Amino acid sequence: MNAPALPLSLTSNPSLDRWIKFEDGKTVRVASGKVEIGQGIVTALAQIAAEELDIPLDQVNLLAGSTEYGPDELYTSSSLSIMVSGASIRLVCAEVRLLLTEQAALRLNCAPEDLSVQDGAFYTDDGQATGLDYWDVAPALDLSQAPTGRGVPKPAAQHKIVGQSVPRADLPAKLTGGGFLHDFTRPGMLHARMLRQPGPGAELVSLDEDAIRRASRDPELQVVRRANFVAFVSAAEHAAERAAEAAEANAQWRNVRDIDQIAQDGPALIGKPSIDKTIGDEGTPPPGSKVVEATYSRPFIAHASLGPSAAIAEYKDQHMTVWSHGQGMHPLRKNVAVGLGIPADNVTCHHMNGPGCYGHNGADDAAYDAAIIAHALPGTSIRLQWRRKEEFRYEPVSPSMAVTIKVAVDNQGKPADWTSEIWSGTHVQRPGTTSGYLLAADALENPPPPVEPTDPPEERGGGGTRNAMPLYDIPAKRIQHHLIRSLPVRTSALRGLGAPTNVFAVEGMMDQLAELAGMDPVAYRLSIMSDTRARAVIERTAAMASWSSRGPGGEGKGLGIAFARYKNSASYSAVAVAVSVDVEVRLDHVWSATDAGLIINPDGLRNQLEGGIIQAASFALKERVLLEGDGIQSRDWDSYPILRFSEVPPVDVELIQPNEHPSLGVGECTVAPTCAAIGNAVAHALGQRIYDMPLDRERIIASLLASGTGR
Repeated sequence: MNAPALPLSLTSNPSLDRWIKFEDGKTVRVASGKVEIGQGIVTALAQIAAEELDIPLDQVNLLAGSTEYGPDELYTSSSLSIMVSGASIRLVCAEVRLLLTEQAALRLNCAPEDLSVQDGAFYTDDGQATGLDYWDVAPALDLSQAPTGRGVPKPAAQHKIVGQSVPRADLPAKLTGGGFLHDFTRPGMLHARMLRQPGPGAELVSLDEDAIRRASRDPELQVVRRANFVAFVSAAEHAAERAAEAAEANAQWRNVRDIDQIAQDGPALIGKPSIDKTIGDEGTPPPGSKVVEATYSRPFIAHASLGPSAAIAEYKDQHMTVWSHGQGMHPLRKNVAVGLGIPADNVTCHHMNGPGCYGHNGADDAAYDAAIIAHALPGTSIRLQWRRKEEFRYEPVSPSMAVTIKVAVDNQGKPADWTSEIWSGTHVQRPGTTSGYLLAADALENPPPPVEPTDPPEERGGGGTRNAMPLYDIPAKRIQHHLIRSLPVRTSALRGLGAPTNVFAVEGMMDQLAELAGMDPVAYRLSIMSDTRARAVIERTAAMASWSSRGPGGEGKGLGIAFARYKNSASYSAVAVAVSVDVEVRLDHVWSATDAGLIINPDGLRNQLEGGIIQAASFALKERVLLEGDGIQSRDWDSYPILRFSEVPPVDVELIQPNEHPSLGVGECTVAPTCAAIGNAVAHALGQRIYDMPLDRERIIASLLASGTGR
């Protein structure tokens, strides 16, 4: 049998000891470069390791996100933690189990196949204990060797731990108030707050430090300044906070930008200077076909993390140590080293739990802020936390988008030629990428020059093009992508990248085509879908929502459905949503069926699916970054509302479990179809479609007035 192909994470980290170590106390440390941001992977990855090693789950210590001990798996993103890191850990543990068994067989003078393992101990084939266990023979192994893939993972039928709803290991500390980086302290720690530039290129003309010291009420307040980078440091957190607030009124800037909101929303992107490419089939509409066209959009949206970004940094003995809740500790290490001009070997980054963000929020920027301050004040622990308005104003946001769908339909009403034309800013400017940088770099002596934007290529799921290519059976289909060259705010990754907007457009058009063909929306989708796994989630979701009893619509009650396979390569999911619409949309019920392949932790997976549904509902109904003047003006929960607990509907989720298939990424798979299902449900309720998110009071009233049914 040929050895299996190794996942990219294993080929990039080709040493078993970066992944696994046998420790005192009969425990095993298993490391991952992926980190916990609320998706439950610390528990799920530990389940995979325990399963393959045949040891109890409580003997696995899962270390996530340490540049000192763990593998470099870049960023925790794109629903790849189980698909890639989990697959790597599975193969590593299977191989190490094989190596341990071979070593035990040598000592016992028997064949490896004559031994079995139970709870890490070796037994003969007749069930007799040998007196040896992993920890006895592990010291004889050279775990610095590269993995070969010789170890064969267990088939799903033999799983005892994988597939079980194990309680999440990270939750007890979080629920009792000690589970976040924000709760972490260091001896002699000082607190820091920032005065930020109003925008790129702004220059600090004057700063009244005396007034700021008086306002802080701390005569020992330290001011760290490099060019336009200004921080206030105090042993008392409230003093640093007061100093930062006072600094805004005691600083004068020049070269402050002026932004027009209307010129930045999705529809306004059409025709702006862009980098263009076409992906997909050549084709022209068949003779005599009818062309249907519509444009859909979404504004800039924020991560809106419930806790603002924070970090702790120490610079001692020429070594920088950073504790961060960012999504990639190895990239952070490299970026901090480059930014400070010190060797990467002199930087260590450790991940700690934060409030989560599912994308690139201010966590890396806060870590760099803390590192700059610590570098200026060596020998001291610096805790830097952003303020709420700072998080909203300065984190990268998800770009606004416009998507025009143009479809030529044949004489049976089926799509024969499909074009998705997309206008969007870049969806990825993570630090260290060709177009990404850490925010404080703009404020230092030599700010980075403007760079040409880039977006993830389609082989990695795409950015603005993610999920723009429909999976339906269409003879010719293509994407025309216009990557906007310049936007007034920094944009980067947020849950799903371009998928929520593209699926909102694709699945909205599917409903419109079904209506044109005189067919039920579910029947229409199934008539042009040959993928059996896709059909299964659509059919199951429709049954869960009692689709067959769906009414004619147009009376304020609506039921909509949508489907997507995330990135067209990860989990399959369909979502149905029931709504009531007056001058606002009320979510009455949500149903969803998902096929994620082999499931590691069913309860954890359901949590991810339900969380994606709720966040997507907030995107679709509420969220919009307000731009005006010097930048983002939506800086609190009043100006940037999100879905409230009282607005969360009942959510029913079912898992289709084809365990013969590999695990598929699931963290973002319900987000896009939820946005689209809400759009379709609202269209059903109103009897007319709203093409622009969010589907809020303003747009509902405009739609009702336009139709002459204002209530």
